Amino acid sequence: MRDNSGGIHMTLRKHPKPTTRRQSRPVKLTPFDPVRYLKSDAAIAEYLNEALRVQDPKFLLVALGDVARARGMSEIARDTGLGRENLYKALSSRANPRIETIFRVAAALGVRFEVRVA
Repeated sequence: MRDNSGGIHMTLRKHPKPTTRRQSRPVKLTPFDPVRYLKSDAAIAEYLNEALRVQDPKFLLVALGDVARARGMSEIARDTGLGRENLYKALSSRANPRIETIFRVAAALGVRFEVRVA
């Protein structure tokens, strides 16, 4: 704005004080672990069925490993006749176990694979 003297007149507006926010602490996130949710036979069956629907062999292996951990890896290892470490390795996403191993794990878990007409 110009004032009568020909100069520029400026008015300063007061800005409201910034609100002070309480600084929150960083949220600690934990990795998702499906084992926490595999408490019932129904939950386990649904989880494994979904792993089969995905049609990814690596995902199925990991899902079997999750269920084995939920049921107790030592017990499943004993029931399959495999060592605990070998079972962990066989049920990892990097593994390529024999079908016999998969069937033995499924039997130890108390589940079976069924074929249905699509």
